[in-house]
Amino acid sequence: MTDIEMATIPAGMVTLHDARLKRRWSVELEEFELGVYPVTELQVAELIGEPAPHPRRPASDVSWLRAVRFCNAASEWEGLDPAYTFDGEDVTWHVDADGFRLPTEAEWEYACRAGSTAAQYGPLAEIAWTRADGVLAPQDVGSRMPNLNGLFDTLGNVWEWCWNLLDPARYDDYRVFRGGGFADDAWSVRASTRRGGSPRARHDDLGFRVARGGFDAVGEAQGWSAAADRERADIPGPLPLGWTPRRT
Repeated sequence: MTDIEMATIPAGMVTLHDARLKRRWSVELEEFELGVYPVTELQVAELIGEPAPHPRRPASDVSWLRAVRFCNAASEWEGLDPAYTFDGEDVTWHVDADGFRLPTEAEWEYACRAGSTAAQYGPLAEIAWTRADGVLAPQDVGSRMPNLNGLFDTLGNVWEWCWNLLDPARYDDYRVFRGGGFADDAWSVRASTRRGGSPRARHDDLGFRVARGGFDAVGEAQGWSAAADRERADIPGPLPLGWTPRRT
């Protein structure tokens, strides 16, 4: 398989925001690795046999479930411990595993910002593919400028799946995606913007990049906690302005 180029992201802290609860909190992160690029069509094709008409474009139209299965397949290819086990469509993250996985939301935002406190880490025309470019599909990875962590396309081009649940009280099993896509304007293509969808959802502007890093914990790591997810699922309250109800 074509190598997945990884960047080491140093330990640090990031402040996150929950719009529904109107709450901000800080997360301390241990060092981890994150893909320099979103996973490409070629890499998906090599591992799970899907066609790659545009090998250097980010893989898109990929569900969250397909993304986590790709992570396990890549781990097995490299001889690493898979990060996930499956019970049907229920997925468990073994946080001590050294294999490929999806980043937590905190990891993603921290790595995307690369020390910046602004909405974007540079001028969008230089760093991201957005609606302003008038393109009709994802563009080849690495064709715009990287951030200070050496990561390309964290903003724009395609949204990227993360591990975290979006809002289990209102959206059940919806998972977070971040970063904005080629069809979005500047308001959406920001380091702090959160969106989400069903783990089975697929969109032409939605892809993923992989992370690595095992941690000495059970059921919690890098700003995520299984216990906190259960608590969040029981919190009542109205939807934030602009959020659409979950479709059943």
